[in-house]
Amino acid sequence: MTRAMLAVLGATVLGATLCVAGAAHAQNVPVTLGMSGWTGFAPLTLADKAGIFKKNGVDVDIKMIPQKDRHLALASGAIQCAATTVETHVAWNANGVPITQIVQLDKSYGADGLAVRGDVKSFADLKGKTVGVDAPGTAPYFGLAWMLKKNGMTLKDVKTTTLSPQAAAQAFVAGQNDAAMTYEPYLSTVRANPDKGRILATTLDYPMVTDTLGCAPKWLKENPKAAQALVDSYFEAIDMIRRDPAKSNEIMGGAVKQTGEQFAKSSAYLRWQDKEANRAFFAGELASFSKESAALLLEIGVIRQVPDVTTLYDARFLK
Repeated sequence: MTRAMLAVLGATVLGATLCVAGAAHAQNVPVTLGMSGWTGFAPLTLADKAGIFKKNGVDVDIKMIPQKDRHLALASGAIQCAATTVETHVAWNANGVPITQIVQLDKSYGADGLAVRGDVKSFADLKGKTVGVDAPGTAPYFGLAWMLKKNGMTLKDVKTTTLSPQAAAQAFVAGQNDAAMTYEPYLSTVRANPDKGRILATTLDYPMVTDTLGCAPKWLKENPKAAQALVDSYFEAIDMIRRDPAKSNEIMGGAVKQTGEQFAKSSAYLRWQDKEANRAFFAGELASFSKESAALLLEIGVIRQVPDVTTLYDARFLK
């Protein structure tokens, strides 16, 4: 082989190598995702820690951001995607922070609840009582309003003190406040201290907490393959939990300072949603629940106008 032929061959091999490297780098799309330690979001942590996101070509940076601040991070561009409850997606869009839901993560089956002192026998007994609950625009605040409304009451019938879900549970167990609206893993703090009070109601009684992952519309338009990778990675994480629950629970529990056994107990109060459940949810339930929740959000002053809820989600990534 002549030097000229070797030079051509070398250049061809080098060019091909650079193209492959470039393609791989292009697939490694960076995205910052805002969420909290809520048990239902844990498969996203698993997808991160187990390398599922990376394998699927998306470089995810998970930021733990309180729900009341997550929309601010989204609006500023500090994050591109966020996990939160459906009605919170409705509120953000209504208040000028656009986000499009692309996959349902979980449904609460008792993982969110209202803890009360022993003398509170019914919702009527809550009148004039002080409830520790997160800020307006958060899931606990909405959940409290929802439960009260279903019992012919409003937020005006109780006194609220603003506490994060973790702080609300801790304060309640410490003897502060008459009630606390919180969720897992913090609700288990109350379950473990029955002498401090009891759980009056949960999402088993009032099924209104379901979470989705959404992304900024501009980012989705520019990065459809990365969005698909996020959705695919979530479903792969769900499969991993089924195949190897012990290892999965250990990884997910570690992110919220729980043992695998403790995490398994708290996650028993919710259901992660597979692809089939997602397709059914996006086909109708999402829009109907969004419409009902928007009406309540308007009533309690979280939003000033009801958005077109049919434009708040995109089911194309559930193929």
